[in-house]
Amino acid sequence: MSIGLILLVIAGILVLFGVAQRVLDRLRLTDRGALLFAALIIIGGLLPDIPLAPNLSVNIGGALVPLGLCAYLLVKADTGRERARALAASALTGVAIYYMGRLLPDEPEQAFMNYNVLYGLAGGLIAYVSGRSRRSAFIAGVLGALIADVWSAFEVWRGGLSQLLALGGAGAFDVVMIAGLTAVLLAELVGEAAERLSRGKWRDGSCVFEEGEFRERSRVK
Repeated sequence: MSIGLILLVIAGILVLFGVAQRVLDRLRLTDRGALLFAALIIIGGLLPDIPLAPNLSVNIGGALVPLGLCAYLLVKADTGRERARALAASALTGVAIYYMGRLLPDEPEQAFMNYNVLYGLAGGLIAYVSGRSRRSAFIAGVLGALIADVWSAFEVWRGGLSQLLALGGAGAFDVVMIAGLTAVLLAELVGEAAERLSRGKWRDGSCVFEEGEFRERSRVK
């Protein structure tokens, strides 16, 4: 079982036991909705890739379902500004993951760790810093990983080499899952810490930490 799949199963268990309710509220997801998406990703990841062109295919669980979830979160975003930030953060995350792949050595014997894990963790961190909110961070982590995957394949094709791009498949599945989950986890941990360390009127629970600032709960839909 891949690392991304293991993390997704753990996330599903946390949702099942109600541990992740706070995060789901910020993502506009119910317990059932989150478990449905997790199940679709797991099942879709085990299905054969869908061929789109001679050198292009797409994985249902690693690309189509996460893209659908990101589209849902973009629609549910509070403002156009949040949507723009999520998309800008996605582009920044994609650029960062792509150049990490270019700079790190290709030879397996020189690899100091699983690069897919490194890409996912770094992508998740960058996605949180640039996305700030839970929704934007998750979107940036997922879309950024997919952008980097497409960009890398495009560079290979432009060089005249024939390489199959399985969007969201194989190692890309791990990067997408790790980046998305890491980003939203960081957003939640930082937000929770900020709310606990806040003072004065913020201590009465009337405000939450979202998008890098405190907001009244009535304004966080």
